[in-house]
Amino acid sequence: MTCDSAQETGQMKVLSLTKRTDTADASDNEPAARAIAKGLASGHSKENPGFWLHTGGAGILTWEDMKYNRLGEHDEKEYNDWTAVSDLINLPDEAFHKNVDALVLNAGKENAESVKTAILCPPTIYGAGRGPSNARSRQAYELAKFILDKQFVPIIGQGKARWNNVHVHDLALVFVLLTEAAVKKDTNPELWGSEKGYYLVENGEHVWAELARLMGKKAKELGFVKEVLKEDQLEKDAAEEQAGFEAVSWGLNSRGKAERARKVLGWTPKEKALEDSVEDILKEEKARLG
Repeated sequence: MTCDSAQETGQMKVLSLTKRTDTADASDNEPAARAIAKGLASGHSKENPGFWLHTGGAGILTWEDMKYNRLGEHDEKEYNDWTAVSDLINLPDEAFHKNVDALVLNAGKENAESVKTAILCPPTIYGAGRGPSNARSRQAYELAKFILDKQFVPIIGQGKARWNNVHVHDLALVFVLLTEAAVKKDTNPELWGSEKGYYLVENGEHVWAELARLMGKKAKELGFVKEVLKEDQLEKDAAEEQAGFEAVSWGLNSRGKAERARKVLGWTPKEKALEDSVEDILKEEKARLG
């Protein structure tokens, strides 16, 4: 599940002898990851290291909910990429993206001097992308589309699941900062490698049910729906049938703290919050629906 990590990270795609940035669709592309790992290892050295910026996705943090078939439940578990990065690099094999994450981490471990890796793990992405192809993200936008199309507010399970979020421009900035470090051949061990180079990229979190309710309220205020929208619960099968796997993700927990980018890169998110972007999201989806 890539969820939202596939939106705009491609605008920072860097292809040269010393650095490589992957777009998020590679988060589940094992053959591509194997090829990249092999190429970097064979073409670089301690004096001329290769840098691999790999885009994963916060769906990897939903593994417990998925394992125990929990939807919409409250979960206190919160990952941290600075104080508990070992939890992230040792997630169970059944977690989404873990097979590809493992290939990236192993490349940085087996060839530590010549291959410098960083995994970026973005959550729900929002905001208009600036890339040449896909400028629209998934989860929040599919939620808005669903509400406008189905004319009700979907609540998955108990409606208590939470997920982190980040504006696409703030996410892109992390790629910029890491790319600049790669260009300078900055091999600071806090930036790269199988033990440290794992970045959660978030700037807050939302409760899915509360976000859905806010979208329903704003849709009425904007005149996009005629009546105050009612809430309706969706179970997993119904959610998948009506809106695909994105709808199921509205009932899963994916929570973490992005401290590493702030501490080692000086990353400072500046864009407006997800809740403050709801009107823009609804307007974009209304225009798409016609």
